[in-house]
Amino acid sequence: MRKQIGQTIQLYLKEHQSLYLFTIVLFAMGVVFGAFIVNSLAATQKQELISFLQYFFKQFDQHGITDPRQYFQQSSLFYLKTVGVMWLLGLSIIGLPFILLVLFVKGVIIGFTVGFLVNQLAWQGISFSLFGVLPQNMLIVPALVMIGVGGIAFSLRLLKTGLLVKRELILPYFFRYTFLVVSMMGVLLIAVLFETFVSPQLMQYVLK
Repeated sequence: MRKQIGQTIQLYLKEHQSLYLFTIVLFAMGVVFGAFIVNSLAATQKQELISFLQYFFKQFDQHGITDPRQYFQQSSLFYLKTVGVMWLLGLSIIGLPFILLVLFVKGVIIGFTVGFLVNQLAWQGISFSLFGVLPQNMLIVPALVMIGVGGIAFSLRLLKTGLLVKRELILPYFFRYTFLVVSMMGVLLIAVLFETFVSPQLMQYVLK
């Protein structure tokens, strides 16, 4: 099973190098845009956010995640829905731009989060980003990018072959795309486990 997953990933990386480059650049643009938004916030907005952040840090330092099991379930459900939507978008030609939008928005969120932490908390913000934001996203971002590229590739394949005319030709690509999505969902679950049970310990270490 592990060998089959590895072969599928290698095949997608080799076949769709240009798509990976494009989506990575798009994601990076989202990160830059998110960081830029931080600088465009009004002083009152920054103050409201920093007040909320200080309250969150205080509560988190004292209690951590109050219910790790519930947090894991909620986060897993969130990514399951996200992956399900991306999979469905990849099954239709008109869903292609929305897949790109999902990846761009993910970049914006990460860029804004890291940018705000660094902008407001300086070195502590850098430490918090490295220990609290970066680790799980090293799994989450590649997994979402691979799902996105798989969906884009399948949409382009539909456009090229014509689903209604050559349905038998598209089925192997459908199964391979679906297998990739399921595999990456497994990676996302590992990331959620890390985010639930390891990242809180690292963040509490930084706060102390």
